[in-house]
Amino acid sequence: MRRTAITLLTTLAVLLGSAGVSWSADFNKGFDAYKKGDYKTALREFKPLTKQGYARAQYTLGLMYDKGEGVVQDDKTAVKWYTLAAKQGHADAQNNLGEMFYNGLGVVQDFKTAVKWLTLSAEQGYAGAQNNLGGNYYNGQGVVQDFKTAVKWLTLAAEQGAAKAQTNLGLMV
Repeated sequence: MRRTAITLLTTLAVLLGSAGVSWSADFNKGFDAYKKGDYKTALREFKPLTKQGYARAQYTLGLMYDKGEGVVQDDKTAVKWYTLAAKQGHADAQNNLGEMFYNGLGVVQDFKTAVKWLTLSAEQGYAGAQNNLGGNYYNGQGVVQDFKTAVKWLTLAAEQGAAKAQTNLGLMV
């Protein structure tokens, strides 16, 4: 009985562990294809992963729809994939989703929702989101205008070498 339980647990551990390896291998194959502009292969590799909840594949599929790479450009579909990845904590997806809400692309323009997603991304150290959030605080879009908080976010982004944040910070001075 004990031997059977150990065998079952070992088998389960191997299967669960290999699922992550499979995700990674398929994602890498798809991402390599994506970088080469082979969007047909990228789509074929990403689609099953997106349905299984793999955030990196969801984000990249969102990019493809956002930019019209290998698919018809579709902001609403991009928002769908960004949202699925963003809810899992994917910082790039959170930033892009924030930008979609900020600009009203595929969704009704909503500065408060933009700030929500940008904040989640910025708190993970994503420089683009920190720059964007700094702009929201500077302009009072979705938040109460607050120059001190704007400087905080822009400084964090600028310290990472984000040229736009460095420029925005310089303009504030």
